Amino acid sequence: MSFTVPPALEIPRRLLLGPGPSDADPRVLKSMAAPLLGHMDPKFVAIMNEVQEMLRQAFRTKNRLTLPISATGMAGMETCLVNLVEPGDKVLVFNAGYFSNRMVDVASRAGAEVREVKLPWGEVFSPERMRQEVDLFQPRVVGVVHAETSTGVLQPLDGLGDHCHKHGALLVADTVTSLGCVPLEVDAWGIDGVFSCSQKGLACPPGLSPLSFSEQALEKLHSRKSKVRSWYLDLSLITQYWNQGAGARSYHHTAPISANYAIHEGLRIVLQEGLEVRFARHRANHLALKAGLEALGLRYVAPEGHRLPQLNAVYLPAGVEDLPVRKRMLEEFGIEIGGGLGELAGKIWRIGLMGCNSRPDVVYICLATLERCLIDAGVKAVPGSAVGAAQLEHARQAGH
Repeated sequence: MSFTVPPALEIPRRLLLGPGPSDADPRVLKSMAAPLLGHMDPKFVAIMNEVQEMLRQAFRTKNRLTLPISATGMAGMETCLVNLVEPGDKVLVFNAGYFSNRMVDVASRAGAEVREVKLPWGEVFSPERMRQEVDLFQPRVVGVVHAETSTGVLQPLDGLGDHCHKHGALLVADTVTSLGCVPLEVDAWGIDGVFSCSQKGLACPPGLSPLSFSEQALEKLHSRKSKVRSWYLDLSLITQYWNQGAGARSYHHTAPISANYAIHEGLRIVLQEGLEVRFARHRANHLALKAGLEALGLRYVAPEGHRLPQLNAVYLPAGVEDLPVRKRMLEEFGIEIGGGLGELAGKIWRIGLMGCNSRPDVVYICLATLERCLIDAGVKAVPGSAVGAAQLEHARQAGH
């Protein structure tokens, strides 16, 4: 019997400036070349412990249950909801984008009575509106997206957790695009269930979903009247493998060893840089990119003051088609930017500056390429104006 064997992979070099994945840090990629260990090897167990402790620092939490789920970010959302929701529980979801839509779907599949509070995509919920809706519905769980990847909106959460707790509700937050890019205070904001991903702000490959549960969330988990509707994502089982206590660890699944090496190094990079320094870097490069995009006449989806520095969502110029520009940027220049999702498909571009990709040179390369494509597509712009505006913004920040 003969076999057809394809040639060895030849992966083109890309600059990943979409909504994720972002480029992995070279140090992260190097860490993944280390030899494999067994998933119960004492050395790997030590690595697991260090990953948990670094995640606590990145999430700004002291939660005991803090670990990476062995799957991508959507598994983090599902883990939070299937563990905290039982059939018949009332779940309130603040819905203003694609990923809050998914929260509604996942909570419904867990058997919840779901109430959606909707806003047009790109708008922001006021603290007063959120508190009023909690008062009215009296939910057991409240779901909200902190960084809505589909619209580039940063939703304030300060004070919401405390208000939920007054009503006996737990707050679950999607921070898939938040972690490592913008301030995130899990304990101070009273978040009970939080999840993220490895492939954005942490500059690692996809494959892990960092997650953390408060003590109140653990109480809900341990007092369930029914089994969690997922064996693989049942935290009462997973925590027996990630146990940090005196007891022996129990086998649950074969952990993705190299992915854990990656997140270990990614978190080391985050903490070595310092969270506040990292947040300031993302903000500075966002402002430079913003200056360049506005010089090209592009308009942001999110309102001023609520824009994600790491994910810039802008409307297409009049008369310009989405796919031809993105295709040319990818095939001719090796740069990936994202299109819109759901009701914004074909209407916006999403430009990510996440992790190690949040740098001045990346800002200038992206703007120069986009400007070239837009001018060739008929947009009236002065050549060099986008990069010039970004450079002026960087100079202003430096006090020059």
